[in-house]
Amino acid sequence: MTVARSFKTLDDMSDIAGKRVLVREDVNVPMADGVVTDDTRLRAAVQTVAELSDRGAKVIVLAHFGRPKGERNPEMSLALVTKPFEAVIGRPVRFIDDEYAAETIAKMTDGEIGILENTRFDPGEEKNAPETVERFAALGDLYVNDAFSAAHRAHASTEGLAHRLPAFAGRQMEAELDALDKALGNPEHPVAAVVGGAKVSTKLDVLKHLVAKVDHLIIGGGMANTFLAARGVNVGKSLCEHDLTGTAEEILDAADKANCIVHLPYDVVVAKEFAANPPSLRTCNVHEVAEDEMILDVGPAATEALGDVLKNCRTLVWNGPLGAFETPPFDTATMSLAHTVAALTKEGSLVSVAGGGDTVAALNQAGVADDMTFISTAGGAFLEWMEGKELPGVAALQH
Repeated sequence: MTVARSFKTLDDMSDIAGKRVLVREDVNVPMADGVVTDDTRLRAAVQTVAELSDRGAKVIVLAHFGRPKGERNPEMSLALVTKPFEAVIGRPVRFIDDEYAAETIAKMTDGEIGILENTRFDPGEEKNAPETVERFAALGDLYVNDAFSAAHRAHASTEGLAHRLPAFAGRQMEAELDALDKALGNPEHPVAAVVGGAKVSTKLDVLKHLVAKVDHLIIGGGMANTFLAARGVNVGKSLCEHDLTGTAEEILDAADKANCIVHLPYDVVVAKEFAANPPSLRTCNVHEVAEDEMILDVGPAATEALGDVLKNCRTLVWNGPLGAFETPPFDTATMSLAHTVAALTKEGSLVSVAGGGDTVAALNQAGVADDMTFISTAGGAFLEWMEGKELPGVAALQH
């Protein structure tokens, strides 16, 4: 049974008019001076909340906001998010103070939407305390988890509730799990993974898990320097975790045993200082990096070769940029590969799933985010999934 079919969705809910439906969403949006600066997560919540409202349910959104550590903090009240969400969903949304929650919900009419106060104001939320689970459960008849980005946490509102009420996956959660199943659960081979970022140490578990799952592992970013150093390349003053070269060698050996081809850059873009368009900029073979130079991007020849690899793949999972993409011209390789992936996805030859903050930012910068098969907005949960770990919030839905 695939992961995408091992849980119930909104399609399995019947006769929900008048029912109180608790919907766990992620509305933890960035704010400045009382204004939401990025409403991506609010927009992601609209489909599930609107559908339940249209079907006559009393929709009670559960969510956290910031890290209040079990104490009430007016600066982290979900009252601040209620109006912005109302604007995005285009229908009235009421704020529900948790001290009067039962009375407020009792007065709600069919189809009405409310947002309950920050779940993390309750000290039992992050501990998944039984009494907190019971307090939430008393407010609803059914439970929907639509917050994949919080699914790696076993909290009362993300995991405990799924054991207390009939539990379903919301549309965003369903789409996320379907995409992840296509990417690594039951993918079409050959499968490639692009893993980038500054440090190997943050992605060790990801790399160890992937070598046994994918046919091609493309390593970029500062991490690639550690692998190059492990292969005896002098990387100059590049960002490199020299103490992890032994671990890098173990990963390369594991890849060999699993018939996974690891792709490291053989030409690179270097400079003597990390700044936009520095005068010392040059492209060279990896064996020609000078002692006072640092590798800041993958070179054009290696980038073109990576594009050719992907042309022969059917599935791609991408987490992390190839170079220091925030600073031009060290965004060149990442932008180039992003355009190749977008073209292959559009022509139907590649299923492309990407996740992680830097990756999403890079794909937006390249203007191709909408051309990918699926982009995960989750950070920690996406990484833990790539590590092969069980996510408590997902596992609870599969009972």
